[in-house]
Amino acid sequence: LGRIMGPDDANIAGNVHGGTILKMIEEAGAIISTRHCNSQAEEPCVAVLARVERTDFLSPMCIGEVANVSAEITYTSRHSVEVQVNVMSENILTGAKKLTNKATLWYVPLSLKNVNKVLEVPSIQYTRKEQEDEGKKRYEEQKLDRLETKQRNGDVIFPIINPEPHTVSYSQSSLIHLVGPSDCTLLGFVHGGVTMKLMDEVAGIVAARHCQTNIVTASVDAINFHEKIKKGCVITVSGRMTFTSNKSMEIEVFVDADPFVDETRERYRAVSAFFTYVSLSKEGKPLPVPQLLTETEDEKRRFEEGKGRYLQTKAKRQAQMQQAAQ
Repeated sequence: LGRIMGPDDANIAGNVHGGTILKMIEEAGAIISTRHCNSQAEEPCVAVLARVERTDFLSPMCIGEVANVSAEITYTSRHSVEVQVNVMSENILTGAKKLTNKATLWYVPLSLKNVNKVLEVPSIQYTRKEQEDEGKKRYEEQKLDRLETKQRNGDVIFPIINPEPHTVSYSQSSLIHLVGPSDCTLLGFVHGGVTMKLMDEVAGIVAARHCQTNIVTASVDAINFHEKIKKGCVITVSGRMTFTSNKSMEIEVFVDADPFVDETRERYRAVSAFFTYVSLSKEGKPLPVPQLLTETEDEKRRFEEGKGRYLQTKAKRQAQMQQAAQ
């Protein structure tokens, strides 16, 4: 995929929204996985997004640059497809190119005849046995993480009257959206990219409220799609600050779906993820982030959990840098 970035894709400082990039990544993944799953299928199907692994925004993209998105299938299990996606930004005036994103996505094929039926995935040929073994390991790890994440998803965000600045209540935000036909796949369920774009918008509002500066998406931890969201549902996308370091903010975002046209089903948690943002000056330089003030025991617990994720990611990045230097 490739298209030029316009004003509608960016914030007031000209930086392209992380949600815009995530939406393009998902579109590329959906195309290649749907093509693959229909290559040998006895009945037509559409591949739907189940999970996005952690993705880092390596370099900002700006208005006027061209985003080039490429995708490759790297592993198949019986009922899922792993897709690796790279995003390059291109300055069409100078020809300069740079890598902005690398992402891993998991899709499952659903039958067009029966949306609750998961079809089998055609296998791919691996050049080395190690590639298949490594892919299977990644598959088992993401499967376990999805289960653990779903089990701890039960929180709800409630508004607080006159909250103090830099508290969790002060910056927490929600967005309500009615799912229409343009948001959905051929099966009548929301595109994963549409959901991720809305999640990034809410996370961006939370980050901007907290530090009151220009902010950009730095990374997104694994995004887990627990349940499908059907056309006609009202979704509530909620975000709250969980942790701050000196230069970054972690925001928890979850999506609840209310199928009010279907009286047999109650409101349910559909998607959850953690977004990380950084604060930038007018010149695009990193700024210090105000410390998050925790007030309740739950907020303090979430802060410590966020700190653990931050330190784990920092240690992993340092290890990768040392390995690259050697």
